[in-house]
Amino acid sequence: MEQLAIHQYLVDYFTAGGCQILECRPGFLKVKLTVALDKLLMNRPFYWHYIEKIGREPETQVLALKTVQTEEEGDFIHFGSPRLHQIFASTKNLARYVRLYEERPANGKTQTPLYPWLGMNVKVSFQCDLKKDFLFSLGLNLFNGTILNHFQEKLESLPLTPKIPDYCYTLTPMIKPQSGLRRLEAVIEQVIAQEDFHWAEEARERLQNDLDLLERFYEDLDPETYGAAYEKEKQSLIDLYEPKIQTHIINGGLFYLTEHAMHNF
Repeated sequence: MEQLAIHQYLVDYFTAGGCQILECRPGFLKVKLTVALDKLLMNRPFYWHYIEKIGREPETQVLALKTVQTEEEGDFIHFGSPRLHQIFASTKNLARYVRLYEERPANGKTQTPLYPWLGMNVKVSFQCDLKKDFLFSLGLNLFNGTILNHFQEKLESLPLTPKIPDYCYTLTPMIKPQSGLRRLEAVIEQVIAQEDFHWAEEARERLQNDLDLLERFYEDLDPETYGAAYEKEKQSLIDLYEPKIQTHIINGGLFYLTEHAMHNF
């Protein structure tokens, strides 16, 4: 399921970035980059300096990505892969928050209300000397408080537009976005609290074993001479093994949807 989520995230990322999708099928994606994303992702500063200096039309690169390990050409993308971390980081230079409306065909002059949803995509990292990442996508109806998981996937089936459609109006949120954000963060905290923390116990056991070895190594050495080195190595082991849980909001936005938009899921 994680790889499916990554594939969908890549499709959303490059589509939102205005890239041309050359090929898209399960486990594989090939895109023609825009100038902006070529500069962000492909590390070609000398090329862009030369092209811009002579005023020549640039040729952006084609990027092939795969979320299933095959012999096919392309970068294998998974949690922990450098390319995915690069893409996550690049969102800081792009629009991380959006406002979109569900597009509706005109139905005479009948006014259609659109309900406000707060959507948030979050990466949660469980980290010690090993690391595991999870991707969560949550949506909160700011009018009635409904919370849905896999929100990004549900949005994929809806026609969305940055401009409010004709004969539609938005309902005033009963929950302020800032308060909604805290609610979604609380949901993430609840999910984390229900996880099996056996991995953390095992990490602390490995830490203690290495600390015992370090202690035995230095026990016959002069503390005045080697004390600083001992403390430095001890702290390095603690920093390496000590379990940590980190959360990072990748992106989010406000989505104005019809009343029944999410009822089919």
